[in-house]
Amino acid sequence: MTTVNVTTTKNTVSVTENGTSTVVKTPVTTVVTATTAGPQGPQGPAGPGGLQVDQTAKVDKSIVYYDSASSQFKADAIITQTTLTDGGNF
Repeated sequence: MTTVNVTTTKNTVSVTENGTSTVVKTPVTTVVTATTAGPQGPQGPAGPGGLQVDQTAKVDKSIVYYDSASSQFKADAIITQTTLTDGGNF
């Protein structure tokens, strides 16, 4: 595992990788790029609190809504951007 320590009081950067440390002191100009992959969890329905949307009847500009009769979220032709703006029931 690689660790990067930035110390502003001493203007040094210490890079440690596999037990070996390298110290970069100013005024040396060095670019240090540190990246790491974040934790990966399960995707989709197995994920915690995942939102499942029935998209089988989706159309252009569908808006997701909750249908209590089927107990699921849907995106279809019933609620679209057009139905809301052209005569929607507010």
